[in-house]
Amino acid sequence: MKDNKRVIYWLLTGCILIFIMVVVGGITRLTHSGLSISNYKLISGTIPPMNEIEWKEAFDLYKQYPEYQKLNNHFSLEDFKDIYFWEWLHRVIGRFIGLVFFVPFLYFLWKKQLSKATIKKSIILMILGGFQGFLGWYMVKSGLVDRPDVSHFRLAAHLTTAFITFAYTFWVALDLMYPTLKKVDLKFRKLLKWTLAILILQIIYGAFVAGLDAGFIHNYWPLMTDGKLIHETVYSEQPSFLANFYQGKSGVQFVHRYLAYIVVILIVIIWRKSKSMTINTLQQKGIYALLLLVGVQFILGVLTLVLNVPVILGVAHQVGAFFLLSAMTYTLHRFSK
Repeated sequence: MKDNKRVIYWLLTGCILIFIMVVVGGITRLTHSGLSISNYKLISGTIPPMNEIEWKEAFDLYKQYPEYQKLNNHFSLEDFKDIYFWEWLHRVIGRFIGLVFFVPFLYFLWKKQLSKATIKKSIILMILGGFQGFLGWYMVKSGLVDRPDVSHFRLAAHLTTAFITFAYTFWVALDLMYPTLKKVDLKFRKLLKWTLAILILQIIYGAFVAGLDAGFIHNYWPLMTDGKLIHETVYSEQPSFLANFYQGKSGVQFVHRYLAYIVVILIVIIWRKSKSMTINTLQQKGIYALLLLVGVQFILGVLTLVLNVPVILGVAHQVGAFFLLSAMTYTLHRFSK
């Protein structure tokens, strides 16, 4: 039988691995480890330095780039080993995910266990995964030229593609788990789609906040201290008022804060509207998961901000976004044909 349970388990395993990679990626970002490996070697880069000579060579290479020269010139070899570990682990998990997707895909093709629709969707997943790997290196390159940090635009592209890859993988698995057609309320489904779009925009702005270290200012809630927008940017020129909302630290944090309110309001509206509808148990569970997770995520966001972005809360906030996107994907699927 085509598209059997093993195919579903394969896709869900991919989802779990993408989740792990996003968590490790968050730790890598929050510990400022992302520029510790200055070159890209697809095969040999899987093995870390194995002796002191190799470690010294890797450290000497790191010393040639802006992060060491402008920020970390006080680092010892032991300090370098600490940040190297997280970036190395992040890259190794990425390679492993590639194998987990590609090798079983070839096996299922050979065994003729994939329907034509699933084959097409799987090819899209491969393309998304390959593009995600390219964006990772493209992001790192932006921090190896003149600034000791990566472009927040490239970071956002890298992170958002990971979230979208996960959501699409989860959606394909759900297609196989729940193949039956059902009637849906088109207006309600449109509301869910708009909420998903706003949530993805919020995730993008979360990446902007991370890329600009914008969480380390205005560490108050609900007001942003004196309420003024500080035109602070990673670029030398002063941004315009509009540019401050995608290049300035204050503007980016402002948008991220208020998008959070919008996401909460939309999910509460979804819950309220569903109360007057005839829905099944799975649909109801999806909506209640949304309501619970958006509340937890909002609280995590506030705590992360007011406590000045401790690593554990920063990672928890990113994980919260991941689970919220999962619930949103599941709920939209349950209200789709």
